[in-house]
Amino acid sequence: HVQLVESGGGSVQSGGSLRLSCAAAGYISKYYCLGWFRQVPGMGREAVAAIYTGLGRPLYADSVLGRFTISKDNARKTVYLQMNRLEPEDTAIYYCAARLLRCRTVPVRRDFEYWGQGTQVTVS
Repeated sequence: HVQLVESGGGSVQSGGSLRLSCAAAGYISKYYCLGWFRQVPGMGREAVAAIYTGLGRPLYADSVLGRFTISKDNARKTVYLQMNRLEPEDTAIYYCAARLLRCRTVPVRRDFEYWGQGTQVTVS
C-alpha cells in the first residue's frame, strides 16, 4: 500500500509563489509517474503536471506552462510543484497522485492508482 501526503498549500496574493511537496510512504516501484491535479467546487479534477521517475520530459497543462515547475527527488520518493506568478484562477485543492507505469502524454485522473488528501491553495 502506498500513501501520498501533500503539504505546502496556503494563501497568497496574485503574483506570489508557493511550493507544494508530496511524499510517498510505503513500498513503490522505482519507476512510476507522479502527477499533480487540482479541483475547484463544481468542477472536475484536472491534471496540472506530471513527471516520470525515469527518463523523460515533464508534462504541463497549457494553463500553467511557464509558471509552474514540477520536480522530483527519487531517493526520497517526493515530488514538488513550484508555483510562480500565481493567479486567482489557480485557486483550488491540489492533489498529488501516483501511477505505477509511465506517464501518458495527457495525464488523466482514472490512470492514477494512489492519491493524496489534497492541500488548499488560495490566490487573491
